[in-house]
Amino acid sequence: MTLRESLMADLKTAMKAGESARVATIRMVTAKLKDVEIAGRAKGNEGLSEEEGISALRGMIKSRTESATLYREAGRPELADKEEAEIAVIRGYLPPELDEATLNAAVAEAVASTGAASMKDMGKVMGVLKGRFGAALDMSRASAAVKALLG
Repeated sequence: MTLRESLMADLKTAMKAGESARVATIRMVTAKLKDVEIAGRAKGNEGLSEEEGISALRGMIKSRTESATLYREAGRPELADKEEAEIAVIRGYLPPELDEATLNAAVAEAVASTGAASMKDMGKVMGVLKGRFGAALDMSRASAAVKALLG
């Protein structure tokens, strides 16, 4: 089942169950994916690849995490809770993330295979990781692990 099919099935289920917050979040996700697909058409791409979809979902999570932090700092916990509820729904459509041990082992292997010795080589290491794991890899976590190892 593709990402879009999964979203549509879950949307129908949430609508039947009367889960208005979940319905709104799923609709927001489908709108974002449609925007990414339309932007891709301008570049000559047909359709939306799974990797582009997952990347868009990760971007949505990142922006909502930042918003939730700002809302908490501003004393608006109800808005932060809403953002965090949306994050929980969006995370349900992402592939499972690598655990810390697997991520660190993959980073160490990538560093060894590229011969990276300093932060100047970080791009090579990240390229190897992205090629190996693709959309299953949270690039921000991988970046932090690479910096810790090289820095």
